[in-house]
Amino acid sequence: MLEKVDLSKKLSKEEYKEKMPQLEAKLGRLQRECKSLGIPIMIVFEGFGASGKGLQIGRLIQSMDPRGFEVYPIKKETEEERMHPFMWRFWTKTPARGRISIFDGSWYRRVLIDRFEKRTKNKELADAFHSINSFEEQLSEDGTLIIKLLLDIDKKEQKKRFEKLEKNKETAWRVTQGDRERNVHYDEYAAMMEDMLFKTDTDYAPWTIIESMDKRFATFKIYSTVIKAMTDQIEKARQEKAEPFQEEGESVNELQVSILSGTDLSLRCTKEEYKEKLEKLQKKMEKLHGELYRRRIPVVLGFEGWDAGGKGGAIKRLTERMDARGYVVNPTASPNDIEKAHHYLWRFWRAMPKDGHVAIFDRTWYGRVMVERIEGFCTTEEWKRAYKEINDMERDLYNAGAIVIKFWMHIDKDEQERRFRERQENPEKQWKITDEDWRNREKWEQYEDAVNEMLMRTSTDYAPWVVVEGNDKYYARVKVLRTVVDAIEARLKEE
Repeated sequence: MLEKVDLSKKLSKEEYKEKMPQLEAKLGRLQRECKSLGIPIMIVFEGFGASGKGLQIGRLIQSMDPRGFEVYPIKKETEEERMHPFMWRFWTKTPARGRISIFDGSWYRRVLIDRFEKRTKNKELADAFHSINSFEEQLSEDGTLIIKLLLDIDKKEQKKRFEKLEKNKETAWRVTQGDRERNVHYDEYAAMMEDMLFKTDTDYAPWTIIESMDKRFATFKIYSTVIKAMTDQIEKARQEKAEPFQEEGESVNELQVSILSGTDLSLRCTKEEYKEKLEKLQKKMEKLHGELYRRRIPVVLGFEGWDAGGKGGAIKRLTERMDARGYVVNPTASPNDIEKAHHYLWRFWRAMPKDGHVAIFDRTWYGRVMVERIEGFCTTEEWKRAYKEINDMERDLYNAGAIVIKFWMHIDKDEQERRFRERQENPEKQWKITDEDWRNREKWEQYEDAVNEMLMRTSTDYAPWVVVEGNDKYYARVKVLRTVVDAIEARLKEE
């Protein structure tokens, strides 16, 4: 692809002065319109060293309202970033609706510079490309406009620009040893760029190659590309507003699998057995927690279940002997206005643990395919695609070395009613019961169908679901603790 690019393209000073004022004014108008329509935009600048990324970003933002964008220079990972999954630092920088994120360098560093410098191993490339495409697809389907620009210059021009920068002591620092090496091995690096273009040029996030030998031409083409993309996205948003998405009927689980009905809720644990097993498992958990930190293994535990299913009690017993500095319990409520302005997974990515730490979620991202699905807080299209989005996110966590386990705390309808009434009668527990809890019981069958489908579609080898028989709280708490202890011990044996 790159060898066919005509790098001789130029724009005279006269043409530039004639054409640019109109484009600059139009870009400003489009930014305002995208803001009013709530369109989030990500503009990615990639390309060869000294191709002018910084210069072109500076020219592009001259026509924008500075209150509506943020520029992120992406360099080598910091220690904090290295201790999180690959895509964590980019998910946390995704724009809210109506805002623009501009990336000087991006997630493509993993398959370009890091690959060239052998920090990304060949065996890791397939997962990296999968994560990148999944990231872009999820954001695009949620309404984010992704504009990817690759600035192209030839080897001779690159060397010339490097030499010019090095001659001036005020700019010499901008040329690194890595830049020089990539110029010496220009063809090898260009081949990696070709591979990247081939594997990540998609309908939802296409690449545009910017011929950057002539800086004026590059500026003109960047403006033209951004303006066209924004114009098309605005037209798409207007059409969707005029013709709302037509909801389909309720999804039917094609395999008609009922996982919950096969759960033995008669399982019990006596109080004496419970005390003995709890003490033993908590001691193990205390020791294993320290070992997780020492070996820098992250853990993600998700708790879902029926209202009054015992999530809080299980989490309390799980963490009782753990060092509070090494874990966080994230209670998930309805999203606030800031969270609603982002992709629904954004708030969960922000809470993912760094290496050696444990993140526990009391309610999780699975709200998308349960409460949001049933209560109509998202479209049928949105919750149907969420299964793949969630599986991809959990795969990213696993590939980053995390232990990922999800628990469904299962009780029957009679046991739930008994616990609801017990809460109502106990002044110290009345805060736990709401009118909404009682209303949700009326939709028990709908939730049961949704849970069965969720368990079937998202229980994987790398992030399994564990259905916890919860009618007996003692049994449930012991099972949760034993499951976590067994998973950590199994991982430590692999290390």
